[in-house]
Amino acid sequence: MNQPLRLLFAIGFLLSLHSSISQTPTQPEEKQISSSTGVWLGLYTKYHFNDKWAYYGEYHIRRRDGFEDMAQVYLRFGATYTIQRYLDFTAGVVLPFYWAPDQNDPNVDNVVPQYRLWQQAVLATPFEHIKVYHQLRTEQRWRRDYVKDSPYELTHRFRYKLTVYVPLNKPAFENHTLFVSLYNEIFIQAGKSIVYNHLEDNRSFVGLGYNLSEQFQIQGGYMFTFRHRGSPFDYEKRHIFRLSLYHHMDLHLNRHREERDIPIH
Repeated sequence: MNQPLRLLFAIGFLLSLHSSISQTPTQPEEKQISSSTGVWLGLYTKYHFNDKWAYYGEYHIRRRDGFEDMAQVYLRFGATYTIQRYLDFTAGVVLPFYWAPDQNDPNVDNVVPQYRLWQQAVLATPFEHIKVYHQLRTEQRWRRDYVKDSPYELTHRFRYKLTVYVPLNKPAFENHTLFVSLYNEIFIQAGKSIVYNHLEDNRSFVGLGYNLSEQFQIQGGYMFTFRHRGSPFDYEKRHIFRLSLYHHMDLHLNRHREERDIPIH
């Protein structure tokens, strides 16, 4: 091969190599972490029909950027079966509605629903002065992007939550008990569209609660979450104030108060 041809091949190879390198996406040297704030308001209900069966419901309004923008309306419904005194099982459906972050983008739907099935087991391990609960929850989620006409995809989520209640002004939990509420919850997701973000979220909460009566309880506090945002290096810290009201009622007359050892959440 003569010298001009060799030179042409060399130039062509270098141009091809440069094009390949320039098209390779660059990744940051370290993970990117953003921060946000929010307010979550919730109502939790549990209504017993008999000693074994109960209706379970959760209803949430979630705001982001403090209280400025709507984030979600979250509706969870289920039927609870008491397996034994310290163990409940619940299954049902969830219908959350998500508000797109950019409401002025003409290419997105401003509000997008999801469709879920869910199952949950709650195990109580009561001690003399505190209560500890283990919650294992699974969800099958049909969800899509905010972009218009995006297809729904099925993903799976697995959640474990450890909750501790410590009474402050009384030796046991009864009417007018002020207590500390602590929990940590880990979220793991799976599915065809989940490539590297299997550890979805970790939530920690600390707050105060008060038993208003046998049927009503209120809790408020601070929740910190650290979650994955969909890329290998993009994460978010969320600082969220939570205020929740709990309503627990027996719809039959033969159930004894001391038998209700499983919480309504």
